[in-house]
This record gives sequence, C-alpha cells and structure tokens, in this order.
Amino acid sequence: MKKLIKPIVSVVLLPLFVALFMMSAKAPADNTGYKIGDKAADFKLKNVDGKMVSLNEFGSAKGFIIVFTCNHCPFAKAYESRIMGLNAEFASKGYPVIAINPNDPTQVDEDSYNNMKSVAKTKGYKFPYLVDETQEVAKEYGAAHTPHVFVLQKSNSGLVVKYIGAIDDNSADETKVTKHYVADAVTELLAGKEVSVATTKAVGCGIKWSAK
Repeated sequence: MKKLIKPIVSVVLLPLFVALFMMSAKAPADNTGYKIGDKAADFKLKNVDGKMVSLNEFGSAKGFIIVFTCNHCPFAKAYESRIMGLNAEFASKGYPVIAINPNDPTQVDEDSYNNMKSVAKTKGYKFPYLVDETQEVAKEYGAAHTPHVFVLQKSNSGLVVKYIGAIDDNSADETKVTKHYVADAVTELLAGKEVSVATTKAVGCGIKWSAK
C-alpha cells in the first residue's frame, strides 16, 4: 500500500499544481502595479455607449477616481450606490469617477459587455463604465479586486497616484461606515493637502483573469 500512495498523490495533486501555476502566471503579482507617487499612464477603453474614452479628454478635470469594478461581484453591487455618490459629489469639483470592468466575461457571463450596458442603463450611471478587454490596464495599475480604487491627481508632470485601496471601511453595511477613505482623500486634495490615509486594503472579489 505504501508504494501506491506516492503515485496516487502525484496523480491527484498534479492537476492542482498545474492550475495554480497557470493562475499565478496570468494574474499580476501582489507587488506589481502603481504605488503612491507614481505617474499613471493614460488609456483608451470602450465605454458602454460604444465610444472610446481616454483620460486626456477630460480637460477640466483636476484628477480622477478610477474604480475597477464589475457586474456580478456582491461587493461591487454593494458599492454601486456609493460609487454613484462619489461621482455626484466630486465630478463637478474636478474629480469624476471612471469605472472599469477588468473581468474575463468567458468566466462570468454576468460581466459581459452587453450586461455592462444593461447595468449602466438600469442604475443610471452618470460616469463612464469602460471595458478592459485585454486586462492590460488592470495589470498596469495593479488592480486585484472589484472594487479597487485609484485616485489620481493632475500635475504638470502627469497623473500622480495619490490613493489606492478601498472606498470606505464597511463593505457590508453603508450605514455603519465610519471612514470614507476615497471621499476624504479627494477632499484633502481639493484643499491642497496631502492625503493622510494614502493606502488601504481593497476588499472585494478577485479579478477574473483570462487564462489566455
């Protein structure tokens, strides 16, 4: 029996090891992506209205609230109204929300482009909801979850990353939020201050990376 254990274990575990390797090969490492103070590159992605959108089109913007999110994730759904609230509060002050869906729709059909259009229409999104079909933007930013937020500030040298992490401190119950990380960060930037809490842990579903 002892002689049979090793071959059996190998047969059972080998597919698991291969799967884990493939996942790690496709998903960005935890230490990749932008850090506070980095310059963020512009991008051009398709919006739910079919038009291509890039950040340089927002000439009057002082910065951006970039939110990697999606349709299916319970965390993303819980934050929908709060994301809409951030845009309502800060877009007119120069910090519009730019939402990006990085998920591979072949893994979760609910995250398809057509479903993105449906969600944006049903919820009444007043901000771009872009599809990151190649997932290159999410990888460049270092996004790992939905939602995952990056606050950028315009400067003479480009777009500077000022905040990375969660929207607030309670993903389950909006009424119990005590710390509004993104809102506080943008408010401080508008006041000419440095962000006092520049990084937090993003809480949400893991991004569904393509196996290609």
